[in-house]
Amino acid sequence: MKKKKKKKNKININKKANYILGGIFLLILIFIGIYYFIYNKKPLDVNVEKEPKTVEKEKSLQIVDLDSKTRPYAVMINNIGVARPLQSGLQDAYIMYEIIVEGGLTRYLALFIDKDIERIGSIRSARHYYLDYALENDAFYVHHGQSPQAQAQFSTLGVDRIVVGDTKTGWRDKKLKVASEHTLFTSTEKLAKGIGSKRTERKKELLLDYSIEEINLDKYNDAKIANNVDIQYSNHVKSSYVYDSISKNYKRFVNGKKHIDYVTEKQYSFKNIITYQVKNYSIKGDSSGRQDLNNIGEGTGYYITNGYAVPITWSKSSRSSQTVYKYQNGEEIIVNDGNTFIQIQPLNKSLIIN
Repeated sequence: MKKKKKKKNKININKKANYILGGIFLLILIFIGIYYFIYNKKPLDVNVEKEPKTVEKEKSLQIVDLDSKTRPYAVMINNIGVARPLQSGLQDAYIMYEIIVEGGLTRYLALFIDKDIERIGSIRSARHYYLDYALENDAFYVHHGQSPQAQAQFSTLGVDRIVVGDTKTGWRDKKLKVASEHTLFTSTEKLAKGIGSKRTERKKELLLDYSIEEINLDKYNDAKIANNVDIQYSNHVKSSYVYDSISKNYKRFVNGKKHIDYVTEKQYSFKNIITYQVKNYSIKGDSSGRQDLNNIGEGTGYYITNGYAVPITWSKSSRSSQTVYKYQNGEEIIVNDGNTFIQIQPLNKSLIIN
């Protein structure tokens, strides 16, 4: 007698299938959860507080500190040919002036504020009309020696001076193979030793207004391209600039050669150029041919930055008052955040901007 085959339990099979499907579904949910957590990086706990958004730092000027009341140093810089390769520290000046002196030469007045500079120079003697530009910036006037005209006006104009010597306030670089008169240098640390009891808080506002946001002059109807600027002072001195569109600065040249810093061996560059002309003439009876300057009054010139130049006006009401620069529409100019070279050129000399 044959044994009967047992029937498969369909119910048990269905239960097993359900367990398997349930397990697969659970694994899918787990994988989805892991994927969501990793790639969305959101916290699982909805009660966790969100991190606060970072606050963007307030922009500030790079060239000057508007909150500072420090008096700047206005330093007379030698610019005779043999001394020019020795010029040091001028890239750290926030304002530079160039003005004619006797013999068709020029000298610079370099203004420094709130910076530590290890070598500045070389230092030369005072000329009386440079005092006006120290006064308009409420600066300590820094020099070594002086003309008779400057000597007579120090006290009457109330100029606070620091006379650089070769010990306390400066030093002679005796390794240089030039005449001793071209070897005097200073530093901001040395200059601080020469202040003594003089007032250290600046009473005047900064000469120029600076913009944190970039200023482009091409929006003005009277703007013109200014990729090259040539400013003739005499047969002996021509200052030139070439615009570098990468750095948005003007590379400086003197008599067709790169204007180089002695220490860094880098070419000087400037963000802003202000150029205008005033009449100069030889002082009657001065055997050295020293000059005087008709710099009180008003006239026209150019403000140059970012590859463009626009016509401006200038006015100076007294020797100690600040020169005011305005656009042709009467609006006072605001310059780009950066160093500025103020070129006060002799009247009727060649000025080329293209």
